[in-house]
This record gives sequence, C-alpha cells and structure tokens, in this order.
Amino acid sequence: MNWFTKTFSSTIGRKIIMSITGLFLCSFLVIHLIGNLQLFYTDGGEAFNVYSHFMGTNPIIRTMEIVLLLGFLFHIYDAIVLTRRNKASRPIGYANNRPEENSPWSSRNMGLLGTVILVFLIIHLWNFFVPARFGGLEPIVVDNVEYDNLYIKVVQSFKVWWYVLIYVLAMVALAYHLIHGFQSAFQTLGLTHKKYTPFIQKFGYAFSILICLGFAIIPLYFFFFFEL
Repeated sequence: MNWFTKTFSSTIGRKIIMSITGLFLCSFLVIHLIGNLQLFYTDGGEAFNVYSHFMGTNPIIRTMEIVLLLGFLFHIYDAIVLTRRNKASRPIGYANNRPEENSPWSSRNMGLLGTVILVFLIIHLWNFFVPARFGGLEPIVVDNVEYDNLYIKVVQSFKVWWYVLIYVLAMVALAYHLIHGFQSAFQTLGLTHKKYTPFIQKFGYAFSILICLGFAIIPLYFFFFFEL
C-alpha cells in the first residue's frame, strides 16, 4: 500500500482526488436541485415534505449521505493541502507576474470561493439538515401519514433577508467555483481533446450558471413573491 499512499498524497494524486470528488459533488447538486424544485408545487408543501421524508428514511440515501460527507471532507482537505503547497512553491506570489493576464479571476481565488461556500454550507446544514435529521420540526399529515414539516421551515427561513442574501452570494461564489473547477477536473483526469474540450468548457460554463441560478431563484421567489 506504500505506492498507493505515495501516489495519492502527491500533488498530482491530490488533484485527481479533488477532480473525482468535485465531479461527484456536481452530481449531488443536480439531484439536490431537482428535489428543491418541488418547493414550487402549490400544494402547501406536501410533495416537498414527502420527498424530504423519503430522503431522510431510505437506507440507501442515508448511506449515500455518508459517502457525500466523505466526498466533501476529501475535497476540502485536499484543497487546503494544495493551496498551501502552491503558496510554498511560489514565495513571490502573483503580484509581479500580472496574474490577470495569465489566469481567470476564479482560478486565482478558488480558496476564497471555497471558503465562502464552506461557511454557507455550515449555516445551511445547521438551519435545515440538523432539524430534519434530529428533530425540532412541526409535524404535518399527508394522506394519513405524519411527516416533519420541513417545507414551513424553508419558507420561514427564506423570509429572513440576511439568510437570503447569504444564500444568493454563496450561489454566486459556487458558480465561479464550478466554472473553473468543472473544466479543471476533466483536464486533471486527462480527458482533454482538441475536438471535445471546447464542448466541455461550454457545458461546464452552462452547467455552473444554470445550477446556481436554479438554487438562487428559490429563496428569491419566497422572499419577494410568496406570502405565508
């Protein structure tokens, strides 16, 4: 196992782990957004609460939550290690090299963007995931079955201006993070080709904008247009 440890603790190895976990987290974003779009149903939150109950009780989903958590932890840890290594190998820094001419802003600020996303994630999990998994939500009956009313918790949260602001800013940061990370992941994994790379770049850009816009629209809708 010595070769395995050396390989995946090297800079290249950590970049590979970053790429794989990043693409895995992208798939989670798609699934999570599809589930959240059920908030737009005009059924008083029944569909969303049934969906949330399924996600919280299905053993396969609960197992995948552990995999997802590990994916986040590996992604964050490797990002920290790689950032420190890059700084150590570049003592002079970008200032004297005109970075704006050599790399996009998102590429040079992945650490900052990642930090904003991490802070939001902690707040978001505390506000929704913890009550949903460990109690504290009001019950609601749907088709003679009692569910936790996560829907009303979401609606009430999206009526708080500072939470909506944090949410939207985090989605902007996530969009920039994904725009660079999506393309970079394919490049790191060696999946580049002069014929397909331009498509991957365009798809990554569109994916980043549409996914983050989809998430951002939800709190904005409830804050400006929805009445409790």
